[in-house]
Amino acid sequence: MAYRSEQILRGFDNDVRQHLHEEMSRKGIRIQLQNQVSSLARRTDGKIDVSFSAATPKVESFDSVMYATGRVPSVDGLNLTAAGVETGSSGGIQIDRSCATNVPHIFAVGDVTNGIALTPVAIRQGAAVANSLFGPTSVLADLDWVPSAVFSQPPIGTVGLSETEALEKYNEVDIYQSRFRPLRHALSGREEYTLMKLVVVNSTQQVVGAHMVGPDAPEIVQGLALALRLGATKADFDATMGIHPTSAEEFMTLRDKQTRRKT
Repeated sequence: MAYRSEQILRGFDNDVRQHLHEEMSRKGIRIQLQNQVSSLARRTDGKIDVSFSAATPKVESFDSVMYATGRVPSVDGLNLTAAGVETGSSGGIQIDRSCATNVPHIFAVGDVTNGIALTPVAIRQGAAVANSLFGPTSVLADLDWVPSAVFSQPPIGTVGLSETEALEKYNEVDIYQSRFRPLRHALSGREEYTLMKLVVVNSTQQVVGAHMVGPDAPEIVQGLALALRLGATKADFDATMGIHPTSAEEFMTLRDKQTRRKT
């Protein structure tokens, strides 16, 4: 499967991005790459003209537009400069693993920081700070194995390292991957495919990444997150009995391996 540098969803495994792109396109969704929206203008007939700045600028009209602009840390009004609290390039508060800032008595959690902007992460950080300040022992929020999901069509579930990240950290990794049509579509003939991928450290056989694009991916990967956090190896996956017929069992039966080395 070829990689494309202009794919959607930066930060995810390249095969995941490629597969989602193909499946969304199969559903008739037209994805315009290497385009930036420069302006929106409502016409007298109610339609919206969207101007794109690309190699060849263009204007297209739509009935409605949903524009996801992203977000930055919400620190306006906190007067961080006066408090002496350091921030990063994105404006978020810099914290260490204990959620402490550079000012000893000031802690920060959640979306005001430069960390992972997910609700469960903020909850875990808040609980860790409360326990450290008022509990019997100091507690760190363990953010080494944070699973995440994209509720696209089809959805994504992922935990651990992408193939690229694994190759940056380890000299050699084994990639196990499967692309298949779920059994539920065998009779219907529906052309919808699922992608599953495991990233394994060659020397130790520890599974350090699990990625899925397909129905129920977030639910399935949530369970795999526990296995990865406990240090499961590929042999552990192989020895685990699958539930048949489910898509999830495919993670236990992946056999085709490609070994990738750091270049």
